[in-house]
Amino acid sequence: MKNSTFYLLLFLLTSFQAFSQTKFISWNIENFGKSKSQTSLLSIAKTIQDYDIAAIQEVVAGYGGAQAVAKLASILNEKGTKWDYIISNPTSGTSYKKERYAFLWKTSKVKLKSDPWLEKKYHLEIDREPYFATFEINKKSITIVNFHAITKSKQPETEIKYFKFLPQEYPNLNLMFTGDFNCPESHTVFNPLKKMGYVSLLQKQKTTLKHKCKAGNCLASEFDNIFYKSNTLKHIDSGTILFYENYDSLEEARKISDHIPIWFEFSLN
Repeated sequence: MKNSTFYLLLFLLTSFQAFSQTKFISWNIENFGKSKSQTSLLSIAKTIQDYDIAAIQEVVAGYGGAQAVAKLASILNEKGTKWDYIISNPTSGTSYKKERYAFLWKTSKVKLKSDPWLEKKYHLEIDREPYFATFEINKKSITIVNFHAITKSKQPETEIKYFKFLPQEYPNLNLMFTGDFNCPESHTVFNPLKKMGYVSLLQKQKTTLKHKCKAGNCLASEFDNIFYKSNTLKHIDSGTILFYENYDSLEEARKISDHIPIWFEFSLN
C-alpha cells in the first residue's frame, strides 16, 4: 500500500512538472507564404508539433502569408492536438521590407491573453517593429516579443538599440525577446538588456545555413536568439534543430528556410 501511494505521488509530481514546463520554438521561415508547398508545410509542422508555442518570423505580408500560417495550423490540428494561431498586420517598413509575424500554440497548455500588437512607438526607427503577445501558462504570464531585424549590411544594431527602452515601456510585463536579430549576442548593442538581467539563450551558436556545406560545416552566422530574464524564467533545456540533416541536399533544405529553428524549454517562476 505504501509503495502504491509513493508511486502515485511520484506520478502526480512528474505530471505536474511536465505540465508546468513550456516548450517554445522560434523560427525564421524564409519567405513563408504561397511559395511553400504542401510537402514543405508538412515538414514544418513535423518540426513544430512537439512544442507548445511557436514564433515565426518572415511571414509574407501580401497574399499567401496569412494563408500559409492557417494551413500550417490546420495540419497541426490534424495531428490530434488543438492549436490556435494569430498573425500580425504587415509591419510598417517600406513595401519590400514589409512582413508579418505569427504565433501558434497548443490551447491545452497555453492561453492567449488580450490582443497581440505591433510595437508602434519606435516604428519610424525599426523597419519591422516587433510583435508582442502575452500568454498565460499555469496562471502566470509571459509576453513574447517576436522580431526580425534588418539585414546585417544595413546595421541591425541601429534598430536593436531601442530594445533597451521596452522593459521600461512595459514594466508590468515579463518580456522575452525572440527572433532573427541579424546580429550575434556578443554585440555590445545587447549590453543594456544584459545589465537589466536579460540572458541570451544561445552563445556562439550559428543559426543560418550556408549555400554549401564545407567539411561538414553547414552553418554560417549567429543571428537567431532568445533573451529572457533569468529571475522570471527557469531554464530547463534549449538548443537548435538541424532540420537540414533530413534532406538529401542543402539546396533542398533551403527551400524550407535559410535559418534553423531554436528552442527553449522553461518554467515560469
